Amino acid sequence: MVFLTLSSWIRNRGPDRYWKVKELLKHARHFRGRKNRCYGVAVRSVQRAFVYATKGRVLKKRNMRTLWISRIAAASREHGMRYPVLIQNLTKSSVQLNRHVLSDIAITEPRTFHSLAKLARARQKEGFCAALGDGKEPPGVLSRVVLMQ
Repeated sequence: MVFLTLSSWIRNRGPDRYWKVKELLKHARHFRGRKNRCYGVAVRSVQRAFVYATKGRVLKKRNMRTLWISRIAAASREHGMRYPVLIQNLTKSSVQLNRHVLSDIAITEPRTFHSLAKLARARQKEGFCAALGDGKEPPGVLSRVVLMQ
């Protein structure tokens, strides 16, 4: 739609407020009391709810990381290692698996996690060269170091 004058463009802006109010009240529908009906009250409530939602997303990430760490720690204790020792030695052995993947492996594939724990234990005892040995990895583990040789 083309407006030839400023006054006709300004007059046409009326419905914009209608849709703005509708959009905001849509976010406030599940609130109790006047907060789901009155625009002025709903603005503050929706804005506060969005702040809580943003903080909730950050907390969710933090809680998930804590959960992954506790799962890895429990699995590593089953193999006689502490969590920090396992992570440090896996990092030194060039195993580039994050905590999310490690926790999934610990739950769904215990043999693979056992192989990773053996690799970390070998790295802990004898250093990186001894962990690789004659170029063979523990059964069930394939790393880039073997592929480069």
